[in-house]
Amino acid sequence: MSRRVDIRRAVPPRRVPLHNLPLMSTTDTVALARAARDASRKLQQLSSERRAALLRAVANALERREDEIQRANDEDMARAAANKDVEDALLQRLKLKPGKVKQLAEGARAIAAMEEPVGRPLKSTELARGLTMTKVTAPLGVLLIIFESRPDALPQIASLALRTGNGLLLKGGKEAASSNAKLREVIVDEFEAFGVPKECVCLIEGREAVADLLALDDVIDLVIPRGSNQLVSYVQNNTKIPVLGHADGVCHVYVDKDADLDMAAKLAIDSKIDYPAACNALETLLIHDSLVANGGAAELMTALRASGVELFGGPRGTKELKLPPAPALRHEYGTLQCSVELVGSMDDAIDYIHANGSGHTDCIITSNQKTADEFINRVDSACVFHNASTRFSDGFRFGLGAEVGISTSRIHARGPVGVEGSICQQGQGRHVHAQGASTAQGRGRTEA
Repeated sequence: MSRRVDIRRAVPPRRVPLHNLPLMSTTDTVALARAARDASRKLQQLSSERRAALLRAVANALERREDEIQRANDEDMARAAANKDVEDALLQRLKLKPGKVKQLAEGARAIAAMEEPVGRPLKSTELARGLTMTKVTAPLGVLLIIFESRPDALPQIASLALRTGNGLLLKGGKEAASSNAKLREVIVDEFEAFGVPKECVCLIEGREAVADLLALDDVIDLVIPRGSNQLVSYVQNNTKIPVLGHADGVCHVYVDKDADLDMAAKLAIDSKIDYPAACNALETLLIHDSLVANGGAAELMTALRASGVELFGGPRGTKELKLPPAPALRHEYGTLQCSVELVGSMDDAIDYIHANGSGHTDCIITSNQKTADEFINRVDSACVFHNASTRFSDGFRFGLGAEVGISTSRIHARGPVGVEGSICQQGQGRHVHAQGASTAQGRGRTEA
């Protein structure tokens, strides 16, 4: 368990430069967190139009400086490729593929074009004569994002934080150090023209800082870990700060007895090979056992193998389909590998998903609408699809512009988390009479 830090005693009133700090003391770390809080309050003073303009400036800078970003990413890729211990899945997440920077810029513009997320009235109640309480949306405060590999997460998260008026502490993995540093530089270089302190988006260096950050429940309002099961579990077990995220992405596609097999093969392949390292990629293919006798199961497996996917079996898949056994019934491969299991009914498929899934994204392929509706209503996952690739479980595709992460919890936000998951509520009471209001005057009369 990380030790608690009393920030009132540990932190002198000073600002810390945000240039690369290979080793950070507790004082430095806490000072950065406090600086992010102060900077976020200056960001919140900007009008909605100015914050949107800042995001458009960031989008333009990403496109204008794409070559710099790509060179930094090439440095990271070269270092990672030279390390024989680095897995292929990490390399896939690390690489900024052609067109990715442009997509990130488009995401920033989409967020800029959204309706103002902060200060939006939700509900009004008259507490006493002349005294009205209005619930409005408000920034969360300071977000701590701890992420592995994926440098593309940095501008996505920064865009959402800027739009919602939140301060941001970013702790990336060392494998993406060059990419993360360059992306942050490109973003914060646009801040001065808008009067926003660069501390609004802080990049934390050094693994030693993580324990200190996780102790700052007086400063940091939400932690979002994006990475391995081990990372998420470590964060959840070592902080009092609320944690939003998911530990695994064990996604299922169930091919029903009434499925169109050509469609099923196409969607299973897309779910698996479009981006095997993604948390919304297919990891287990469930096949109705009636499709064994008519050759449908063999057809599906042949199509996956032809696309380069190595198949492993669950208990029935191993015995009846002659597949090598899967490492576990609940297993996230993150590569061109997939488990295959046979089930006797939709009920069996749902039971299997609930027993071995991660509550992330699951899908049914069927031509029977009644079966599809029942599957969607009964499967207890953040996202459930009918006749669609699991890869659609994504903030950009949901029209969020970007996402700070994907949550499988039920508190605050679930599924891809965008702007709505980056805000909270504030009560604002206004009295119209000069004499003010006391509690003796009565309680709420009307609501709107």
